[in-house]
Amino acid sequence: MANRLAHATSPYLLQHADNPVDWWPWEAAAFEEARRRDVPVFLSVGYSACHWCHVLAHESFEDAATAAFMNEHFVSVKVDREERPDVDAVYMEAVQAATGQGGWPMSVFMTPDGEPFYFGTYFPPEPRHGMPSFRQVLEGVRSAWAERRGEVGEVAGRITADLAGRSLAGSLSAAAPPDEERLAGALMALTREFDAVHGGFGGAPKFPPSMVLEFLLRHHGRTDSEAAVEMVEATCEAMARGGIYDQLGGGFARYAVDATWTVPHFEKMLYDNALLCRVYAHLWRVTGAGTARRVALETADFLVRELRTLQGGFASALDADSDDGTGHHTEGAYYVWTPGQLREVLGEADAEFAATYFGVTEEGTFEAGASVLQLPDGVGPVDAERVRSVRERLLAARDERPRPGRDDKIVASWNGLAVAALAETGAYFGRPDLVQAATDAADLLVRVHMDGQARLHRTSRDGVPGDNNGVLEDYADVAEGFLTLAAVTGEGVWVDFAGLLLDTVLVQFRAGDGRLYDTAADAEALIRRPQDPTDNATPSGWTAAAGALLSYAALTGSTPHREAAEQALTVVTALAGRAPRFIGWGLAVAEAAVDGPREIAVVGPPDDPATRALHRAALLGNKPGSVVAVGEPDTHDADAVPLLHGRPLVDGAPAAYICRHFTCERPVTDPDELTGWLRGTVR
Repeated sequence: MANRLAHATSPYLLQHADNPVDWWPWEAAAFEEARRRDVPVFLSVGYSACHWCHVLAHESFEDAATAAFMNEHFVSVKVDREERPDVDAVYMEAVQAATGQGGWPMSVFMTPDGEPFYFGTYFPPEPRHGMPSFRQVLEGVRSAWAERRGEVGEVAGRITADLAGRSLAGSLSAAAPPDEERLAGALMALTREFDAVHGGFGGAPKFPPSMVLEFLLRHHGRTDSEAAVEMVEATCEAMARGGIYDQLGGGFARYAVDATWTVPHFEKMLYDNALLCRVYAHLWRVTGAGTARRVALETADFLVRELRTLQGGFASALDADSDDGTGHHTEGAYYVWTPGQLREVLGEADAEFAATYFGVTEEGTFEAGASVLQLPDGVGPVDAERVRSVRERLLAARDERPRPGRDDKIVASWNGLAVAALAETGAYFGRPDLVQAATDAADLLVRVHMDGQARLHRTSRDGVPGDNNGVLEDYADVAEGFLTLAAVTGEGVWVDFAGLLLDTVLVQFRAGDGRLYDTAADAEALIRRPQDPTDNATPSGWTAAAGALLSYAALTGSTPHREAAEQALTVVTALAGRAPRFIGWGLAVAEAAVDGPREIAVVGPPDDPATRALHRAALLGNKPGSVVAVGEPDTHDADAVPLLHGRPLVDGAPAAYICRHFTCERPVTDPDELTGWLRGTVR
């Protein structure tokens, strides 16, 4: 018999709907039930693409005896961290404070008032490597609850008070946004942490540093720093050649388990691929490198082919695991190859070529002698047509394998990131189909997630919004996507929609001193209101909001939005020198603020080739955070983007106006001259 999760919209929760555990969703009734029964609450947080979440579920939550014990002694609550990032953030902070580490699945035991007192992540079915079994943990907590209730209550109260008294953002506040000196210091700190051999920063496991790379590209755009762009080139080349990148189908896995980008953790997340698609497109904009162009387009095509839903949005993730052909779900089974498998598909000669080209060996780089495809150094010149043929045949054969599961819920913030990436990539490379895909996703966000209001639902599935409120990153990233789409299409309505969302940010998420919270003022009250300015796998809501507010102010001349952006950026000042890897997007936004950002108004008939040429040159300018508006000349239409107001043609020809803080240089009519202005070669 299905449990209460059968009515959920989250694919992750639905995966647990047939567990013998009597799961509850996160709701007040679950905590009321725990009070009525006088039992603790067990909170389990995970997500659909999480490998160890599935392992714990199979070993323990599907076990009848374990489930019976849980049902008798606990009220068990299951949360999808992607649906409720606020719940995840609050209790993950407690887990990390208590244990020094965190991760998923996250396991938290708490009182019926939501106060946590015991924590962990994955627990094995039997004691292993110094870890207790999950059953031992359950029995220990039950015993403590029954026999040492006072001690449990004291621990829970102390932990809750500690969480409530924390103010990370407050301790990091500074008087002003980062200046040129601070940004130069951040570059120096990153240079010290850079892996000059393999690219990226730090050691294993190694995550794609997409937001740091954006900062480095913007720093190069403002200062012409060769060191900055060289770190980006080396990292992007290493990732593109490594196993973290899908050499057949495009797209990036979540991270590499090693320092060499060879073996990935195979889940593919929407947010990683949206952010990295944009990084490679921006790298191409600076260098014209063929690899950057190829990877940007292949990643964009992956997003549309593999993650696009029937409603026009983008699904959250592809699982790491899939059926290995024997009925067992195994990590990476869909992606890895042995020499024998190559021979079965390609024949002897092409298999030998493919093994050399993709680094497939008898010993393998993964489990059971299988290899993750990569592009090793030193292969030498190859026949491009032969590579294309081999890729196509291997991809066709792989398509016959059991596919990884797809989490098809739509997350607002991640779709905002995808809108921005696809709009720019489509515009740069003459792919109107990608711009249309971005527009379709933006339409879905307005129709389903905004529902005619200035408030956002965080998730939807099959065109039905979830019963969850958007958090700060949703408002900020969706606004960023809308503003980018407006720059590409010239449709000012997207600026209007962004303004609605950002006005909500100012009212609901901003404190009187300018600090930002991750949840709205009228959101469900948890034991702590989450507030984290540091970037993690995605831009934090805090830094993403700063970026969107800054761009909106540049397009509209809004002083309140500019001031809010500058106040938000003060937290970056404190982190720029000591932890630049964890504030990459904040640094990128600060680069835009220091540079202006540039405001580029392109005026002319939209079907005039001269207008289109100027528009393209404006989009390809590499000054950090530049905003672009394109439209009819000399408009005073109240619905037009304010940056376009009063901009006439020049001698009857389309023109571009380059401004800062609405103070403009002389207009230009030549796309090459515009490019020179934007790249600093014309003064």
